[in-house]
Amino acid sequence: MRAVVRVPGSKSLTNRALLLAALSDGPSTVDGALRARDTVLMGRALAALGVGIDGLDGRDDTPVRVTPGPLTGPAHVDCGLAGTVMRFVPPVAALADGDIRFDGDPRARVRPMGGVIEALEALGVEIDDDARRTLPFTVKGRGSVAGGEVVLDASASSQFVSALLLSAPRFDAGIVVRHRGAAVPSMPHIDMTVEMLREHGVEVDVDASDPTDATWRVAPGPIRALDRHVEPDLSNAAPFLAAAVVTGGSVTVPGWPTRTTQAGDALRELLARMGADVALGTDGLTVTGRGPLQGVDADLKDVGELTPVLAAVCALATTPSRLRGIAHLRGHETDRLAALAREITRLGGDVEETDDGLVIRPRPLHAGVFETYDDHRMATAGAVLGLAVPGVEVVDVATTGKTLPGFVGTWSAMLGRAGGTAA
Repeated sequence: MRAVVRVPGSKSLTNRALLLAALSDGPSTVDGALRARDTVLMGRALAALGVGIDGLDGRDDTPVRVTPGPLTGPAHVDCGLAGTVMRFVPPVAALADGDIRFDGDPRARVRPMGGVIEALEALGVEIDDDARRTLPFTVKGRGSVAGGEVVLDASASSQFVSALLLSAPRFDAGIVVRHRGAAVPSMPHIDMTVEMLREHGVEVDVDASDPTDATWRVAPGPIRALDRHVEPDLSNAAPFLAAAVVTGGSVTVPGWPTRTTQAGDALRELLARMGADVALGTDGLTVTGRGPLQGVDADLKDVGELTPVLAAVCALATTPSRLRGIAHLRGHETDRLAALAREITRLGGDVEETDDGLVIRPRPLHAGVFETYDDHRMATAGAVLGLAVPGVEVVDVATTGKTLPGFVGTWSAMLGRAGGTAA
């Protein structure tokens, strides 16, 4: 297999860019924005609050035009399964004048929300959630948020911190967010938030040398309007690069940045440790499979979203693997640790679930059904296994539309099959 695969824009960057543009001091454009379920839901949520969002339903090469407006209710926000919507938008809703109701898919109602809800309540925002600390709930916006200092435990999700930082410049006194608890997972995502705020002219101070006792300060002030280009989604490149590794082929992803805050950039080191050749050049990132796959002992605390695809590669390796630091994945679209252990084992694998991760030992795999639990990353993990194990059937592969629309066509084109479009 030899292929060039273009992946669409980063979901994490797109949703942050849309939200910051909605709160900015003037209109702006977001070029290269991802068009997927999560980003469409973000656009619709902001539009429901009174923001002008034009072009998000267009082609990928069409810029999205964002025109800030008065934030008003009443409104209903459908979060789907998007963590960035259910966590990032409530602080924006607190700035609106009126009641904003939040709900989502059935599985969304078990995702942890307490960090955001309790922090907003500590800042004086009224929220009606019937004491469940999950969806559904109603934010009773009063047109402003006083801001100030809040202490929270963000060990369940880095999105709790990003959610507060993104809207904080519009709070009367800004915000001081103090994390007290176990280490915050996925810190690169908070770094992305901080960098994007600074690019919009916002003053942000960070003291996060101790991930169990970290502080972020955001000064109040305008969010400068900024036209932005969104990088390719490096995490969504994972299944395509893994395909090269497990088949002994080669895949190039154009547009791979030389510097980025995206967690997916860790693929370069991780796949190299597993025996692949990895080269970053002017044409993009090229990964080539070479010889037997080696297992890996890796702390994925900062890059947990890569776990499903990496677990699939580990299940095909010749030596055992240990994936650590990812207990927080139990609170994602599904309990990813339990789901991966269950589905790989069902194909004949040997996977042990630990307190904070997985131990994967090499065993021959066989044909079977791979359930996905409405989780887009489970679907891509199943697709990787199917390249090396004949007869693997991935259930509801269309769930990849959450962040990677057109996955099946792109996958087919990468494999040289008719009807697909990889570029």
